[in-house]
Amino acid sequence: MKAKTGVADVFIWIILALAALSCLVPMLNSLAISFSDKTSAALGKVLFWPHNFNISSYIKIVEEQQFFRSFANSLLRVFLGGLLNISLCIIMAYPLSKEESAFRFRNVYIWVIVFTMLFNGGLVPTFLVIKSLGLMDTIWALVLPGSVPVFSLILLMNFYKGLPKALEEAARVDGANPLFILFNIFVPLSKPAIATIALFSIVGHWNAFFDGKIYMNTPLKMPLQTYIQSLTVQVDFTRLSTMTREQVLEQLERSNLTFNSAKVMVSMVPILLIYPFLQRYFVTGIVMGAVKE
Repeated sequence: MKAKTGVADVFIWIILALAALSCLVPMLNSLAISFSDKTSAALGKVLFWPHNFNISSYIKIVEEQQFFRSFANSLLRVFLGGLLNISLCIIMAYPLSKEESAFRFRNVYIWVIVFTMLFNGGLVPTFLVIKSLGLMDTIWALVLPGSVPVFSLILLMNFYKGLPKALEEAARVDGANPLFILFNIFVPLSKPAIATIALFSIVGHWNAFFDGKIYMNTPLKMPLQTYIQSLTVQVDFTRLSTMTREQVLEQLERSNLTFNSAKVMVSMVPILLIYPFLQRYFVTGIVMGAVKE
């Protein structure tokens, strides 16, 4: 029997459609501005379609080797950071999902972990710790401080709690040890939750730029977002006499507005390519990991 569509359902669909448009409209506007010329963007003539189409802003971004080096640095950061986040969450969530009778002082560990989510040591103490450990100007300065994402840990822990206890009991009767149970029973069953925390980790590491400014002193070691944030549009007036007319016009066409829009679009592409592969697990992982009966 087909369910009837009520007024509440229509209202919900309208709200969701407006929410989707609120995300899509700025993206389309930024894309149009990034392919427009300086004057049109400055005068506000660009809405959802480029005006006086040109790609000078994108050429400026990719014409230097630093862009590709920073892109590789970000890929390395996402790989190492994501691998570290997922591995530690899996290993920690399994024992913390047990009852206190099975894991003594479990509640103490939980409170300590939650405390770190609410409070941190501060920017200066964290910087001093990173410096004293000799991690400055290394990839580890970007991935180790956030190696245990507490929200993802709690999400996975609640997911484990929702799995039938009979599965673990049957495995123990057959002589399975805790590691075998974790990696051969719990991990395969928790694909939605793992995909969800993987998405959080990938997006977080890819979009982070501030820590790269603090911990990276060598430009060649900067991640992509830090490099993109450091880019500015400047006209070198000392070289105007030696530049051709086409080169002068090319520099003048690059405005901060069009250039910043191009930076935003370039930084979004990898996430837009990854998200469709993890999206089908996302809702399931969030719901099952956030609620425990």
